[in-house]
Amino acid sequence: MALTIYYQADAPIDALKGKKVAVIGYGSQGHAHSQNLRDSGVEVVVAEVQGTDNYNLAKEHGFAPADIKTVMTGAALIIITLPDELQHKIYKEHIAPNLTEGQTLGFCHGFNIHFKYITPPENINVVMIAPKGPGHLVRSEYVKGGGVPCLVAVEKDATGDAKQIALAWGNGIGGARAGIIETTYKEETETDLFGEQCVLCGGLASLIKAGFETLVEAGYQPEIAYFECMHEVKLIVDLMYQGGMSYMRYSISNTAEYGDLTRGPRLVTDKTKAEMKKILAEITSGAFAKEWVDEYNSGAKNFKALYEKDHDSQLETVGRKLRKMMKWIESKEM
Repeated sequence: MALTIYYQADAPIDALKGKKVAVIGYGSQGHAHSQNLRDSGVEVVVAEVQGTDNYNLAKEHGFAPADIKTVMTGAALIIITLPDELQHKIYKEHIAPNLTEGQTLGFCHGFNIHFKYITPPENINVVMIAPKGPGHLVRSEYVKGGGVPCLVAVEKDATGDAKQIALAWGNGIGGARAGIIETTYKEETETDLFGEQCVLCGGLASLIKAGFETLVEAGYQPEIAYFECMHEVKLIVDLMYQGGMSYMRYSISNTAEYGDLTRGPRLVTDKTKAEMKKILAEITSGAFAKEWVDEYNSGAKNFKALYEKDHDSQLETVGRKLRKMMKWIESKEM
């Protein structure tokens, strides 16, 4: 599809003015969307479980959190910011029975809609605003007068104005200040999962672990291996974040750049790319979604075991020790 970007002039917030917006969940994205929309002049109500940390945080931020049925009643837009693995059950039990014709369901990620774990009725709009950043950044950039770029998608337009409602939502959280890129539920969901699995989380974490283990197995001190394979990743990623590959290569030594250009392709080979294509096929076919949903519904034993194995690995234990030496790091030890 051709690239389409919407800005503030293209996304008038009038589509939500005088209307009630319900935000289900006050976690990472929920707290940012709730506060930003409220600060943009939109009436916002929040649903949270009483007594939880997020419930208490919502109260601290001036909301009066209530149950899902209460906040949905009379809401024009219902934004679901719950974790993917919880959405289907909560939708079935608490959201679907309370939907009324003409309401708009909003999602921040397309997983449950695209893979049909949630199938709203035909008389309900289904839209998405997906900020390309975590909730705390969505909030902090809004407060500064800026915004985080967002993606917008319309899966179902029952009322004829679903896109206007979605763009008003995106504008209300600050996204239109930076730009809102049009996409589809399919494209957002599949590219997001692929990026997480092959590059941002799975790929990067596995590369760091393999590099660390290679140096330690060769007899080098684990602490030195940690600095070279884990700690300094941020330095390189920050350069890429600021100016892409070219700026990173401009900023490092010629020795490092030559090693990058000649050795990198020996690691990420055609065989690696072929495996990436297999992973993409698992995503697009729905096989990964089914695997994850089945894993969660069966108690997530394998998921928890894999997490615990890495949590107590040598890479992690060495890192916990070394981060205490670096007072400038706001260490987040789990």
